[in-house]
Amino acid sequence: MDADEVTEHLLRRAQWSASRSSGPGGQHRDKASTRAELVLTSESLEGLEPEIAERLGRGLGLDVSPLRMSIQDERSLARNQEIAAERLHELVVEALAPEPPSRRPTRPGRGARRARLEAKIRRGSIKRLRRSPERESD
Repeated sequence: MDADEVTEHLLRRAQWSASRSSGPGGQHRDKASTRAELVLTSESLEGLEPEIAERLGRGLGLDVSPLRMSIQDERSLARNQEIAAERLHELVVEALAPEPPSRRPTRPGRGARRARLEAKIRRGSIKRLRRSPERESD
């Protein structure tokens, strides 16, 4: 299953609700329920392949608590639901992405060591020049 199919599966099993959004908008804001709220629980993962469900559960944090999205960017409920679906798709892609390979420790090369030592010598000479001149004792 690719991320599009997984997202469609989750959207079918998600709990959608609408409520009145906050902010400017006058009478339209006061009367229309345009905020789209999407809730995903661990039960939403049923029907997916076990390894995909496990990765999504960890990636979306569904094993700890439900995923709640509240979108009120636009004045239209339909558009806010589209935005929620897009954001869910981005989260699914991120959760299903393979883990980056572990870092292989390396040592600094000969040139890097030489450059570091030369920088230390240069810095030390600059600091030496800042000192007040030493008096010669007679």
